[in-house]
Amino acid sequence: MSITQQLDIRAGGNSYYPIVLDLRDRPCLVVGGGSVAEVKVDGLLAARARVTVVSPMLSERLASWATAGRIVYRQREYIASDLDGQHLVFSATDRRDITLAVAADARQRGVWVNAADDPENCDFLLPSVLRRGRLQVAVSTGGASPALAARLRRDLESYFTPEYEELMELAAEVRRELCASGRRADASRWRAALDADLRQLLAEGRRGDAKTRLLDRLAVKA
Repeated sequence: MSITQQLDIRAGGNSYYPIVLDLRDRPCLVVGGGSVAEVKVDGLLAARARVTVVSPMLSERLASWATAGRIVYRQREYIASDLDGQHLVFSATDRRDITLAVAADARQRGVWVNAADDPENCDFLLPSVLRRGRLQVAVSTGGASPALAARLRRDLESYFTPEYEELMELAAEVRRELCASGRRADASRWRAALDADLRQLLAEGRRGDAKTRLLDRLAVKA
C-alpha cells in the first residue's frame, strides 16, 4: 500500500482530486513514440499496466520494449478505434491536431486522457513524485507550473531521507502482524508512534529496537 502526500499549489483554475491508481493488468494507450512517450510508458510499466503505443516511429528504448514484448506497438498514425478497451490514454506528441483528436475521442468514449504540457486537454495530471521504496510523495501545482512541482519534489528529498523506505516497510510489517493476530491500534497511536526517534533508530541500523519501540508506542504486546 502506498502513502501519498499531495502538496497542491493552485493559482485558480481547476481543482484536482489526488488519487493513487492500481493499474496492474489494465490496458493503457500512449500516443507518440518519442522521449515524452518513453517517460509515460516507463511509469506505466512500473505500475504493471498493459501498454499499447501508437506512433509511426519509436525511440530506441521504446523499440527495445516492443521487441521484448513488454509493450504492444501499432506502427501508424493514431485512429479513434485505438481507444477501444483502454482505461487511460496519454497523448505524448508535439502534434496539436493529434492531441485534440485524442482528447475529443477519449472524452466521447469516457476514457480518461492526459495530454503532455496541455492541461486544458487533460482529465488527470501527473504529479512530480519522490519515491522511497513503496513510500510515494507526490507534488502537484494543478498544471500551473510543472517546473515548480519538480523543484519542490527535489527540495523534499532532503527531508524524506533513505530511512523512510525502511520505516515504510517496518510499519507495513507491524500492521500485517497486528491484523493477522486480531489486534489493532487506532490512527492517533500510529501517528504518534511514527516519530523522529523511531526514524533515528532505523538510521542507526537498529531495526529490532525500532520494532520494539513501535509496538510499545502502539500499546500492543509482541
